[in-house]
Amino acid sequence: MSFKKNKYTVLKKVISKEIADMAYSYLLNKRKVARFLFDERWLSPFTSYFGVWNDQQMPNTYSHYSDILMETLLEKVQPTMEKHTGLKLTPTYSYARIYKNGDVLARHKDRFSCEVSTTLNLGGESWPIYLDPTGKSGQSGIKIDLKPGDMLIYSGCDLEHWRNSFNGENCGQVFLHYNKDGSKMAKENKFDKRPFLGLPSAFKRQQ
Repeated sequence: MSFKKNKYTVLKKVISKEIADMAYSYLLNKRKVARFLFDERWLSPFTSYFGVWNDQQMPNTYSHYSDILMETLLEKVQPTMEKHTGLKLTPTYSYARIYKNGDVLARHKDRFSCEVSTTLNLGGESWPIYLDPTGKSGQSGIKIDLKPGDMLIYSGCDLEHWRNSFNGENCGQVFLHYNKDGSKMAKENKFDKRPFLGLPSAFKRQQ
């Protein structure tokens, strides 16, 4: 399957099951700690560095922009991304979620920072992602199942993608996002306009 031709491709066992399991357990533990710290008012409800439950796309579901472990995966996976896309890439940001029962990921396309993206399965119950390879709105999509360590590379700004209602308990995914080096504004958008990876969104450079 050619990314250059189809604007998506699936890679198996990009990271080992042991590393995926470790990253998934790490996220579960961080969610538990964050929930306790928020509930006990050790953290301000406006703090995002431990993750949030107020993501507009997935409200009441634990989500985390730029966790340092996930940002490290963003760096380490980049050579694999470049090899299988045939592109030189600039990293922008990572975004992790632990989906819960009943969650639905609405059909959408992504913003510029997600020009070339991957969703990497870390663990939990299986939850397929659907992708419309035609690039046209409203078309029926193809179903893609990923096991822990597998990832889907896709052109997030061009192809609609979504997930139907989740019937499991938990599903851990991390999204790793990049720009094409040759894209207009890619240099200015490096690290999603932050000084370096790992910083929260408050450190984005203002226009």
